[in-house]
Amino acid sequence: MPLTERHVAPSILSADFANLVAQVREVMDAGARVIHCDVMDGHFVPPITFGPIIVSALRDALPDETYLDVHLMIESPEKHVAEFAKAGADGITIHAESTPHIDYTLSAIRDAGAKAGLVVCPATPPEHFGQAELDLALIMTVNPGWGGQPFLRNQLEKIRRVRAMLGDGVPVEVDGGINPQTAADCAEAGATWFVAGSAIFGSDDPAATFREIAAAAGC
Repeated sequence: MPLTERHVAPSILSADFANLVAQVREVMDAGARVIHCDVMDGHFVPPITFGPIIVSALRDALPDETYLDVHLMIESPEKHVAEFAKAGADGITIHAESTPHIDYTLSAIRDAGAKAGLVVCPATPPEHFGQAELDLALIMTVNPGWGGQPFLRNQLEKIRRVRAMLGDGVPVEVDGGINPQTAADCAEAGATWFVAGSAIFGSDDPAATFREIAAAAGC
């Protein structure tokens, strides 16, 4: 799957885990090709979510062309990237704030056969993106750790700066508070991947909401 294409990436953080595969298939039937998996360890961020076993279960249950976009909100991600790649992650994104070994960890992700992404929190300057070899840049548009937070509009300027820094060859992903209006704003600023969790899976019709966000983002 070309990473430079535009994608809305539904986040399973907000899905009903008792019906996880059915909900994911619903949004895939509506056109989703990227599924975002938010992994939290209770240390880097307070909540605890899931580990490689859920990624592996999705890999086994979904079509081969599904891109599993694994976002590690965990301390010392270098200790775990190989396991997530083995579980079936197509892309693994690590936080610049979570390890002093950014380059080593990005290389370890590629060595394990996955695409390597880097993410920064709202208060972190974007210069990290210009100092590392990466396949994807993720900008948090809320503070990481909880779904349903309001979009931080001061991150739009960061999106513009990162797009100018990286050019058109690297996808710029946004995560947090994404709905049709904020997706359109982020697209105008230069974002090309749009993570949406509660807006999609918290709606009465996830498929319809997915299509609405995708249309607003120009996907």
